[in-house]
Amino acid sequence: MKEPTQVILKPIITEKSMLVKEQGKYLFAVDPRATKVEIAQAIEKLFSVSVEAVNTVQVRGKKRQLRGFRGSTSSFKKAYITLTKGSHIEELEVK
Repeated sequence: MKEPTQVILKPIITEKSMLVKEQGKYLFAVDPRATKVEIAQAIEKLFSVSVEAVNTVQVRGKKRQLRGFRGSTSSFKKAYITLTKGSHIEELEVK
């Protein structure tokens, strides 16, 4: 099994993630090869919370052009983590 820090790369903090946080969901960028079970176990170990559900999305990189140079942003895997009722991740709370 992978280490939790290898599975969970970083939290995604955007306007949309703040809106879904009110429903008890959190967004994380995860390893593209990680399964839903591995993601749930990693979240439970890292933050000491109980996970109800995990939904994942493959985000494709977008093509970009800057001053005549073409490139693209990186593709990544995003996980929507639904916690059990009454649970929350204190480290990600905005003060």
